Amino acid sequence: MKKILCALFLILLPVLAFGQDEGVTLQSANVDVSNTASVQRGAKYFVNYCSGCHSAKYVRYNRVGEDLGLTDTQLQSYLMPAGGKVSDTMETAMPDDATKWFGKQPPDLSLEVRNRGADWVYTYLKSFYLDDKTKTGVNNTVLKNVAMPDVLWEMQGTQKAVFKTVKEPGGGTEKEFSHFEQVTPGRMTPQQFDKMDHDITNFLAYISEPMQLKARSLGLKVIGFLIVFFIFAYMLKREIWKDVH
Repeated sequence: MKKILCALFLILLPVLAFGQDEGVTLQSANVDVSNTASVQRGAKYFVNYCSGCHSAKYVRYNRVGEDLGLTDTQLQSYLMPAGGKVSDTMETAMPDDATKWFGKQPPDLSLEVRNRGADWVYTYLKSFYLDDKTKTGVNNTVLKNVAMPDVLWEMQGTQKAVFKTVKEPGGGTEKEFSHFEQVTPGRMTPQQFDKMDHDITNFLAYISEPMQLKARSLGLKVIGFLIVFFIFAYMLKREIWKDVH
């Protein structure tokens, strides 16, 4: 029994670590991939603000269109680059020079939510703050020394992070994140930006496992079949055994 508990702890340890980076508490994303309107908006935001650097190469445009109720014309008009085919995967427009600019190639985001979790992504996108010690002029409380610039700053505005000094058990001290303070306002109110952040996270949660929409629909049908089958099976059982005492 002890060996089983130890094995479970080792498996869950990396997952638990995501919520403990820099002492930041992750906020709940409350993703709902069945909310088609939200996922559609997230797809639009992803193309406008993310796909310039990040790819989603495990997802094809026509699959997105099929799941989100978008025609090929709508895909070509609103989501796809000019001259692309609906059967293309969602590749980035970023050239290979990205490694020189940012120090590393921006990661593909197809499985980002599956790797890190929706709450991590949601909190990360709203946790950039001004830091003149970095090359991009910003940092992030969820991912320290992040190479990515704050591409959503115009919508959210700029903010600074306030840290507090806490004592460690050994007698030393360390800085711990406390809260953000707004420096310049963005085009969106905080509530509007939260909604935008939620929509982007919702879209990334969808592309991390596109089959989940059909799986849910199929699951409901299977449950319905089992309920009907149980009723008929129970009635048949009563009919067969009614004369047995």
